[in-house]
Amino acid sequence: MKWLPCCLLLIGLSGVRGFAFDLTHARFAAVLTQHVRDGMVNYAAINAAPGDLDAYLKETAGVAEKEFQSWSRTDQIAFLVNLYNAATIRLIVDNYPVTSIRRIGGFFGSPWGIECVSLFGKKTTLNYVEHEFLRPKYKEPRVHFALVCAAKSCPPLRGEPYVGSKLEMQLVEQGKLFFSQEQKNRFDPVLDTLVLSPIFNWYEGDFPRDPRALAGFLSPFFPKAEADALCDGTFRIRYSSYDWSLNDQAGRDSKR
Repeated sequence: MKWLPCCLLLIGLSGVRGFAFDLTHARFAAVLTQHVRDGMVNYAAINAAPGDLDAYLKETAGVAEKEFQSWSRTDQIAFLVNLYNAATIRLIVDNYPVTSIRRIGGFFGSPWGIECVSLFGKKTTLNYVEHEFLRPKYKEPRVHFALVCAAKSCPPLRGEPYVGSKLEMQLVEQGKLFFSQEQKNRFDPVLDTLVLSPIFNWYEGDFPRDPRALAGFLSPFFPKAEADALCDGTFRIRYSSYDWSLNDQAGRDSKR
């Protein structure tokens, strides 16, 4: 029986006991490249064939906290953002057809309070991932440009997963895309008014509060002329309206 430890060692080396998580998020990439166009999602198609999405969520659910902690900061952020977005898609698909994520959870419930996320061997909520983990731990305000709660006024869902090795570039691109959508964010030089998504109101503590500092934070996302006009910090701020209808490619009515 002396061969047994050697055999077990070979099994371990061959990877039968498990594989490291794929930090390229290839399974989620398959979902996004196939089913996302201009930030809108083909939920009907995912509902009909959820295999890639479910396989990805199975992979994320298998990540141990110790493995997660061994990753770089950017890989951790990318993982949590992708997990949030993938779990949100799965929540919509589980309740599809539906006209808005806010219709999920019942009259007194909240979709963000449903235990629909598997993280480190436990069931948890979208609220936990965003408000008790991602925001307080990493203090990276630009994740608000990447987290997508399935509403039309959210930042557009990116057609590729976030990856730690290029996270900085992706967040800058997301910010520019979000601020190119004038119904959500814009600067009116005539009225000297900065119109921002309500996200900046809801999470004002995550962003610079001083007007000059806020202008400096936002300047990479605006065209140069607008960024220069903001730099003196004398602008007024108001918030755009928020459209909670589903970011669905189908755009059809639902019975819900």
